Amino acid sequence: MPLRVTFVAAAHGSPSHAERFQDDRPLDQAGWDEVQRAVGYLLPLAAAELRYCSPTPRSRATGDALGYAPLSQLALRDCDMGRWRGLTLAEAMAREPQTVDAWLADPRASPHGGESMLAFISRVGGWLDTRPGDDHARIVAVAEPAVIRAALVYALQAPPSAFWSIDVRPLSTITVAGRAGRWTLRLDAVSPQPSRT
Repeated sequence: MPLRVTFVAAAHGSPSHAERFQDDRPLDQAGWDEVQRAVGYLLPLAAAELRYCSPTPRSRATGDALGYAPLSQLALRDCDMGRWRGLTLAEAMAREPQTVDAWLADPRASPHGGESMLAFISRVGGWLDTRPGDDHARIVAVAEPAVIRAALVYALQAPPSAFWSIDVRPLSTITVAGRAGRWTLRLDAVSPQPSRT
């Protein structure tokens, strides 16, 4: 069995309609409540040999609350959005509609002065390709939704435009298996929960 990397999406730090570029806000109460409800089915991932997280407060807090004690990884940071940092997509569109349109259309563009989508996907993919571990090793990484989307685009060798078609919900999990340059998407069956009498 190849190396397995399971990504866990960080819990909410704000309502989904208010998601901001490079959002560094901590978990809100709803996020903490989500994590508490998820502990039962996500705690087994703490058995992974290596445990990482994005360097955001909500990723770190999610990983700690799930019992992972993750190591922060700078390469798993969100896309550098330059002057759009802290804005919602709607706010950026209201200020610079043509610039946002150009950014959405061209994955090599970085009109905000930060990182292009292509560079972001390559950075996250580079992290994935350099994970240490022997065959059968298991890794868990708590990350921001955008980071997980970038990892999936890279692993599947999909066009960068596929990034916009992936919906990553809070506390969802997805596993990629393989090794550098050869990744596959792995969907695991959910074990039935024991019945309560």
